Amino acid sequence: MVKTIPLIKRNEKIVDCFLKVKRDYLKFLSKEKIFDQSAATKIAHLRRIYIPMSFWIDKKYKKKGKTLFLGLSGGQGSGKTTVTGILKIILKKYFKRKIHTSSIDDFYKTLEERDKISNTIHPLFKTRGVPGTHDTNLIKKFFDFIKKKKFKKFKLPKFDKSIDDRLNEKYWFNIRERPEIVIFEGWCVGAKPQLNSLLKKPINILEKYEDEDLIWRKHANEKIKREYKKIFAMIDNFIFMKISNFNMVFKWRLLQERKLKKRSHTTKKIMSYGKIKRFVMFYQRVTLQMFKDMPKVASVVLTLNNKHQINKIWFKN
Repeated sequence: MVKTIPLIKRNEKIVDCFLKVKRDYLKFLSKEKIFDQSAATKIAHLRRIYIPMSFWIDKKYKKKGKTLFLGLSGGQGSGKTTVTGILKIILKKYFKRKIHTSSIDDFYKTLEERDKISNTIHPLFKTRGVPGTHDTNLIKKFFDFIKKKKFKKFKLPKFDKSIDDRLNEKYWFNIRERPEIVIFEGWCVGAKPQLNSLLKKPINILEKYEDEDLIWRKHANEKIKREYKKIFAMIDNFIFMKISNFNMVFKWRLLQERKLKKRSHTTKKIMSYGKIKRFVMFYQRVTLQMFKDMPKVASVVLTLNNKHQINKIWFKN
């Protein structure tokens, strides 16, 4: 039965957790430049959102008895990386869990590989983001390595968006011990395929004029149906950040660029209004489908208001 979690009771464990993580939590928010929330709002979110989530995660881990795999998804700019960082702080600081967090972004195919599929399948695949531009074999190996009975240290790729390419292996992440909890975050984590009949009608001008023959969106949909489905099936529980509508994706993405421009002395690598508008079109179809599907399958749903704040949390199981 779906229910809204009420204000948490101030039992000793909750209070103890709050006191132990408060300082690191606020320090992290400052580092992330979260200045558009009052101190009272930040404290309220810690007590009402992040601490209950962390207790729920730890309970799930204890019940499973071995590495717990969590998938965290939401539209671009929804705050996935920030939420993941906060949960990592609490789970490490208070619960003393071995946490590993990974972004699906680090598993993008190399620029050379995307050049190849843009030439052999469709030009739109040169732009990273949609299913088909990730190295799903590497993601599967990541999950398999952690699941092995006898753990061996391994490396995970690191993607540099400033050069739009994967970094040399010497810069990859070293995983030296088996994590107890893995949080795998990304905009399309948990995505489900659409019916072929739904692919026919273009949903934006990108699809209408640059994918007239449906090759790009059909290929991406097939990737979700086959390769991505196998990966997402290895995840125990999903956490979904639900936003009100797709217009907010564009608004928050534009806000990110404006903030970046203010902090930068140059306009290099800062996307213009028009470029951002085009960029989010690549994500629109899958994102809109996730708006429909993920609230039904996610174990935890966080709803965001138009001020970019989490205003409700739902625990479904």
